[in-house]
Amino acid sequence: MFKKTSQQRIFEDLVAQIEGAILDGRLKVGDKLPAQRDLVEMFQTSRGPLREALRVLEQKGLLDIKRGVSGGAIVKKPGMAPVAESLGLLVRHRKITLEELSEFREGVEGNVAAIAAQRAAPDDIRELGRLLDQAGEHVKSGVDGWEAFCRADNRIHVAIAKAAGNRVYEFVLRMVHDNIQQYYEAHPLKNRQFMQENYQDLCDIVAALKKRQATAVRSLMRSHVRRFNRYMKGGHP
Repeated sequence: MFKKTSQQRIFEDLVAQIEGAILDGRLKVGDKLPAQRDLVEMFQTSRGPLREALRVLEQKGLLDIKRGVSGGAIVKKPGMAPVAESLGLLVRHRKITLEELSEFREGVEGNVAAIAAQRAAPDDIRELGRLLDQAGEHVKSGVDGWEAFCRADNRIHVAIAKAAGNRVYEFVLRMVHDNIQQYYEAHPLKNRQFMQENYQDLCDIVAALKKRQATAVRSLMRSHVRRFNRYMKGGHP
């Protein structure tokens, strides 16, 4: 499975070989890599570069390193958590501002929703209806349902991105919304009127999407995003 590393770039070659084996399916989710002493022999390298390569692959979310006698490196399903955490760190340390995330949403989500109106499958439509019903129940709870409503709002936006049929849209917007969700939780508005207006926006968006009205969906989504952006900038809902 593995070959001797290039002595000119040992560390990079170790990462590339193991990563390639995971991504092309030679190493499957749940597989345990050979012991480090065996990997050292396979790659004809030393433990230092190997350990560093495994650490990087763990940071990428491709390996789960378990310590101890019965431990080892276990292959994980590639996911978005490491990338989302990186974005979260950039936001927390003000390398990327919430205003920039808001501007990104305003520029992108309307177009993604319009594409979803054209491509959404019947299952996508049913899922949006189910999520909308959940959001409505949280609105009925008033300000006590604020956190649950925000999570439902998040899921609806991600479901619309998924309905667009492009995994890049879904991946990126899920990551953005997960970070915005943290803002919601840290700065709870708990304003019943704002909840009701946001919920009505979502109802209008989903209704237009069901009717395949792409232009209307784009306009409604942009207005919906602007409402939240005004809130984040300290304006009134």
